[in-house]
Amino acid sequence: MIFLFSSMSISDYEFICKLAEKKMKTGFDLIEAVEITDNFIQLIGNEWFLLSAGTPNSYNTMTAAWGGAGFLWRKPVVFTFVRPQRHTFNFMEKNELFSMCFFDKSYKPALNFCGSHSGRDVDKAAKTGLTPIATSNNTIAFQEARLIIECRKIYYDDIKPDLFLDKAIDKLYDNDYHRMYVGEIIQTFLKKA
Repeated sequence: MIFLFSSMSISDYEFICKLAEKKMKTGFDLIEAVEITDNFIQLIGNEWFLLSAGTPNSYNTMTAAWGGAGFLWRKPVVFTFVRPQRHTFNFMEKNELFSMCFFDKSYKPALNFCGSHSGRDVDKAAKTGLTPIATSNNTIAFQEARLIIECRKIYYDDIKPDLFLDKAIDKLYDNDYHRMYVGEIIQTFLKKA
């Protein structure tokens, strides 16, 4: 197994070995980001994902369909967008790490529910039957996911309407412009077949 560390101490190595052992018990294999074979346009735009931030004691998740993945600043990264009025926004702001969880098509109703209800009003996991789990970094993910991407925030910026080159984009907003987060992919988990 190859990990995304530029230099690894003995304690880092022991930590990773414990993580790999823990994840295998929960039904996931730890893989490198470059091993993801999904088409991200299909994955994000059509299948959606749950964006989660927080800890097991205090977290929120929301369905998202805006974002992407690539390579930036010599790092494998994802980028995603959250409107400031979303309950998840505060969790994204307060936490260094976040996760993106992708599911098979049978979970589309659960994702639909999580995108149409606020975590301020309802326990989304309880209502959908999804099982929150913590990564070794204490980031929230979901046991039912087929792919989990755990990220560390490395950049953010707010959408600026005066920079839209295609002015029709502004019609998607009602003065509630997204914040874009770029996250370095630090761990990737694939559900065991």
